[in-house]
Amino acid sequence: MASKLDFVRFPAPDGVNGWWESLPPAAPANSVTGEHRFDYVIVGGGITGLCAARRLAELAPDASIALVEADRIGRSTAGRNSGFFVDLPHDISSESYSRSVEADKADVRLQRHGIDYVRSTVRQHGIDCDWRDDGKYHASVNKKGHAALAHFAQGLARIGEACEWLDEAAIARVTGTGFYKSALFTPGCSTVQPAALMRGLAATQPANVTVFELSAVKGMETRGQSRLLSFANGRIEAQRVVLCTNAYAATFGGHPNGLLPVYTFASMSRVMNDDEIARLGGAQSWALIPADPMGTTVRRLATNRICVRNHFAFRPNLAVSESDLAKAKHLHQRSFDRRFPMLKDVELQYTWGGALCLSANNGALFGQREDGVFEAVGCNGLGLSRGSASGKLIAEYALGQSNPLIDQLLAQPHPRSLPIRPIADVAVSAAIWMKEFSAGAEL
Repeated sequence: MASKLDFVRFPAPDGVNGWWESLPPAAPANSVTGEHRFDYVIVGGGITGLCAARRLAELAPDASIALVEADRIGRSTAGRNSGFFVDLPHDISSESYSRSVEADKADVRLQRHGIDYVRSTVRQHGIDCDWRDDGKYHASVNKKGHAALAHFAQGLARIGEACEWLDEAAIARVTGTGFYKSALFTPGCSTVQPAALMRGLAATQPANVTVFELSAVKGMETRGQSRLLSFANGRIEAQRVVLCTNAYAATFGGHPNGLLPVYTFASMSRVMNDDEIARLGGAQSWALIPADPMGTTVRRLATNRICVRNHFAFRPNLAVSESDLAKAKHLHQRSFDRRFPMLKDVELQYTWGGALCLSANNGALFGQREDGVFEAVGCNGLGLSRGSASGKLIAEYALGQSNPLIDQLLAQPHPRSLPIRPIADVAVSAAIWMKEFSAGAEL
């Protein structure tokens, strides 16, 4: 007998999402009102849910599919990240970027599978999202960071992946700043304007997919062979449900499941003028990850803005405060000023937070939760690449398909259980503080 499932946390307006705000106004939302029946309902309009809905529609063109999102698609978490489709091993919960050769190769296959699927969709439908296959730079600011990059380079060599070293002068020619002392370039990463991508993926869904926004699921219960999902102003009855809610799955019914909603924060500058662009120099667009995973990620955008991301906070209630945002903006401004002293008059226009879905053991939830209910949850800091892959593959699994990548996801560990609150809160927050402290100059 399937149990009732309560949804107890929903996306909150955590700051002002610069990716969303810098786009033209969105079309009016289609929300759930009244009674509806569908063969499938996908809960969650992030990258995982968008790929799951598309793949279901491709493989089952006669099925009726609903995709429901509590917020606007592109304004919530999936449209708040830094826009990196990372293809290589990148376990941000560990002290290094990689694990074993076998595990790393499996990660690369999975992540590239997701990237390839989204890239082909973007090209097929002409989605305007500044998709770039320009790779990324891992940059260091001191000897400790350079040693971390050397360790990463050794790991890449073990699995046969290409990389290129840049000295201080070479990375300065890319970024326009002398802040970085060395860098490692990896060519397989793609970057994107994440809010524009999510909007585009929603707008180009196949004809048998109905997209609902501003439609938070309040609860789900079993009715015979069907699932009944309740909303503020309506209900949907469906034969099968696919949960793609990432961090919000940590709060289903209030029961702990080992998932850690950890917020990270970003700020985006205003558009630079011609004089500021000339003072900065460097390439028009680039994407940089710090040598220490807890350091500052930086992107220069083709729109002549700069986006910086750093600072982590454990927020199990999936909401951040004004003081959280003020602290984040202060840290971002300090990081910006350190890197770009020539841009002292360029203010940070937008600051926002977004929830990562981590686990203590890099585990995730994938497969059949109960009869007729499937889930693909937990990306451990690689939301775009792993989310797109797991969304596509959960659709195939729900339709009875099997392949090596599905088997890989089914075999991954479930998130390791955590101590009860408030012990878990203290332990996780302390671990984050220590890691940020150790990042030092990388911030």
